[in-house]
Amino acid sequence: MGEKKRKEQAKNDFVFGKKNYKFMFIGLVFIALGFILMAGGGSDDPNIFNPEIFNFRRIRIAPTLILIGFGIQIYAILLNPDKK
Repeated sequence: MGEKKRKEQAKNDFVFGKKNYKFMFIGLVFIALGFILMAGGGSDDPNIFNPEIFNFRRIRIAPTLILIGFGIQIYAILLNPDKK
């Protein structure tokens, strides 16, 4: 009887709550957006230099979005789901 009760209780316990998963999804969106903004800028011909690879979007905005996304992920993991 006691083992059956423990199995039922173990099934219903989740590590993260709904709020945690929302923040994790938001963090993933920030990270994906940062990588999308960082993509491109190359040249079809390897002998021709394209200065577009060093523009403001790829050097400043995209890495900042990725770091913000990782910060949101850390916050989502550390967030207490039981606190109302």
